[in-house]
Amino acid sequence: MKIAVACIGTEVSEHFGHCETFCIFETEQNNIQSEQIIQNPGHQPKFLPNFLGEMGVGVVISGGMGGGAMQLFQEKNISVITGAKGNARMAVERYLAGELQSAGVTCHRHEHADTCGGHHHSHGGCGGHHHGGGCGGHHHGGGCGGHHHES
Repeated sequence: MKIAVACIGTEVSEHFGHCETFCIFETEQNNIQSEQIIQNPGHQPKFLPNFLGEMGVGVVISGGMGGGAMQLFQEKNISVITGAKGNARMAVERYLAGELQSAGVTCHRHEHADTCGGHHHSHGGCGGHHHGGGCGGHHHGGGCGGHHHES
């Protein structure tokens, strides 16, 4: 099964459509077999659910997601897990262990660029309080949260 995590760096993005990348984890028998990073091709209505569906993704993990995208994923029988935080690889491991359930976090406002992560304290945005740029955690670069060593 393929699991896509909306990411900012190695962290789960707080808003699905505004992530930098999708970390795609290939899993088998509840174990991660491989991972790859795909750049977000852009936030356009209906595009990302079709894009990930065509890649064979069966589960999408994000901090929050708009209702339209959630509905499209449901129509494609792709499971959506929202309310996730932290390291992308750890979120997938928690999902595979049955420890990560969807919190049903829906982004009710359609925000653009860096507004979903500035110093606002809105509960109607992308899942909670934000402190920093972008739509998610702090960007530390490299992969989807695994341990990467360069020689």
